[in-house]
Amino acid sequence: MPEVRPDHPPLRILAVTQAQWGERIAENISRNCPVTWTVHRWAAPKVLPQIVDDPDDYLPASFPPADLVLALGDTPGVAALIPDVVQRCGARAVIAPIDRNESLPPGLANQLRGWLADLNVTAVFPKPFCSLTETTYNQPPITVTYDNPIIRSFAAVFGRPAFQVAVTPDRQIGPVTVRRDSACGCGRHVAACLPGCPVDEAEHKAGMLHHHYPCLASMNQDADYQDTLMHISGHLVREAIKAEIAGHVEIAYLRPHGRVDSQ
Repeated sequence: MPEVRPDHPPLRILAVTQAQWGERIAENISRNCPVTWTVHRWAAPKVLPQIVDDPDDYLPASFPPADLVLALGDTPGVAALIPDVVQRCGARAVIAPIDRNESLPPGLANQLRGWLADLNVTAVFPKPFCSLTETTYNQPPITVTYDNPIIRSFAAVFGRPAFQVAVTPDRQIGPVTVRRDSACGCGRHVAACLPGCPVDEAEHKAGMLHHHYPCLASMNQDADYQDTLMHISGHLVREAIKAEIAGHVEIAYLRPHGRVDSQ
């Protein structure tokens, strides 16, 4: 279970979804967020033009009040609606994750950042979503820092996965506590399935559990990372588990053939 601290401040979220990827994220957040949060959802039309001439043709007249908008569209057309969504719900921050470059290409992300800046709204674009922490998003070589209390409150609970892992005396994985879940719920899945695994196999198994969750990040090569976003996401899960079990893993040393240890 995610760690729910009593000091989580109230947070009103509007999740704008369009298809399976965004709907799964919104469902996990709705189901597992702190009790002080409120999550509303709006499903955007599944078919939208890349250039929206009149947002009124696609948006309701109003939205529930929100502090934070999660832009979880599967197509670029959703990005064009986000500034108007923000104005209608009163949000002061936006998280527009990029798990597929096709859904929010770099040029459009820059445009959206500018549109929102004109509205005095802070926006972050974590690529992938599970790279988000309370101070940064993305991974080297494109790590970005930010300072926004609304986004920081969200990232304390959902973003880059973090765990607390117990190891039993016989070197098995014991109970795993989720300190920060992936927005899609993959962190919770790994935590639920990892107990009982031999500690020396835990990092590898965490990566396999991530892959078969399944992760919905892109398997296309990303120009910034020279890797796929699914692989970057998987590395983040494995690194989180590796950090927790580092003191328990046995290191195998290879002795070159023919070597004789000195007395």
